[in-house]
Amino acid sequence: MQGVIKAYDPVTGDGLIMADTDLNDYEMAANALEGSIFRMLRQGQRVVFDLNDEGRAVQLRLGSEVDMATPDIYPQ
Repeated sequence: MQGVIKAYDPVTGDGLIMADTDLNDYEMAANALEGSIFRMLRQGQRVVFDLNDEGRAVQLRLGSEVDMATPDIYPQ
């Protein structure tokens, strides 16, 4: 899934991501940044993520334009 960081507390590691597809908010799991390049997140930052069995966001990562399904504004 892809979405936008809606809120993030660097002290507690709690965060909220709004998904692009359904506009639902997903809480970040405690280990959401584990193994990722992220050490800090900012509001409005775009991310790609998965959901764990409890419906929490995990495995946050950067996505390419293909992953993000961004429009091709400069056609070749």
